[in-house]
Amino acid sequence: MYAVFRSGGKQYRAAKGDVLRLEKIEADEGASVDFDDVLLIGEGSDIKVGNPVLSGSSVSAKVLRQGKSRKVSVVKFKRRQNYLRQGSHRQFFTEVEITGISATGAKKAAPKKDDKATEKAPAKKPAAKKATAKKAAAKKPAKKATAKKAAAKKPARKKAAKKTGK
Repeated sequence: MYAVFRSGGKQYRAAKGDVLRLEKIEADEGASVDFDDVLLIGEGSDIKVGNPVLSGSSVSAKVLRQGKSRKVSVVKFKRRQNYLRQGSHRQFFTEVEITGISATGAKKAAPKKDDKATEKAPAKKPAAKKATAKKAAAKKPAKKATAKKAAAKKPARKKAAKKTGK
């Protein structure tokens, strides 16, 4: 069984017993952490995909250690400009071991919400049709009024001045 979950703006594929390096998580070493943003759970040929997440499912993990990754040098350079900036950066990480994946209630929650939504929707639609009918009736007299204004007399065009021959 494996799962794809989201943590720290990234997505990770994990199975029970895997050791992963995630973005920094505020937890002590040895503490247990649960990830609720599970996007996909697969077991053999059976795959459950969330929309966007599977409700009721989670991935549990144990924090092994907190640390810093290797140093990455940063260089900004523009030739013939006497411009050189050098720096370095070390990103914090949390190393976790996946202890379990639970997929309870993944498919049962979604159909119940759809049934309730379809029952409520027909009650609202007739009210919306009445409002549009009133708006359409109000717009018809306005069109007649604009037609009368368009029929108003336009000012006469000015004639071009005659050229004198010199």
